[in-house]
Amino acid sequence: MTGEHSSKQYDMDLETIRSKVLLMGGLVESHFHDAMSCFRTGNAEQAEAVIQSDLEVNRLEVALDDMCSHLIVKRQPAANDLRTVMATGKVITDLERIGDESTKIARISRDAASTRRGVPMFSGYETVRVLASSVADMLHQSLDAFARLDGDKAVQLIAQDALIDNDFRSIMRNLITFMMEDPSTISSSLDALWVAKAIERIGDHAKNIAEHTIYIVEGKDIRHSDYVATKQEKLS
Repeated sequence: MTGEHSSKQYDMDLETIRSKVLLMGGLVESHFHDAMSCFRTGNAEQAEAVIQSDLEVNRLEVALDDMCSHLIVKRQPAANDLRTVMATGKVITDLERIGDESTKIARISRDAASTRRGVPMFSGYETVRVLASSVADMLHQSLDAFARLDGDKAVQLIAQDALIDNDFRSIMRNLITFMMEDPSTISSSLDALWVAKAIERIGDHAKNIAEHTIYIVEGKDIRHSDYVATKQEKLS
């Protein structure tokens, strides 16, 4: 009976952590959306709000890391349970870094608004709009795969990262062309390039979350392997 009670308490503690991780995920999704809105409109006040809200994401990271550590010490999970706690801790880290990248976008938007008196930036937003939409969807789907422990969905998301990388390289080439053809666009083009890089990095962290999900579900560390290609062949 004692063992059964301890197991139920562990499950409750882990579910509490998972719920808070998904809450953190919802926050960083919102911050990314708001940061892109700032980049589109040049709204310095909204950008400042996004920057300040990153403090809440940081507080959640610290609190959740502490909860994971206490869970390991108190419950001493083994095998699958320990794997779940460790992978969840890595998801928390990736979410905090997504918040950091969104903050970078907000800072770029705020600084550009102050130097250009709030005038929206040439076509910088349009240059990265499709990339931002793809990454926002990838982030949302990766959190959904984590919540549902859906390994097959996670595999599909990891494969999407190559498309994100290709889109980023295309944007970079286009912006370099703009700057070479018209030096007056250099400042705005550089802003768009740094924003595009931040978006691409958010895609990388979304991919990491999908990899952590597969680790929880299958117990396989698929980083630096051809697991995804092999799995896709089996699914097709």
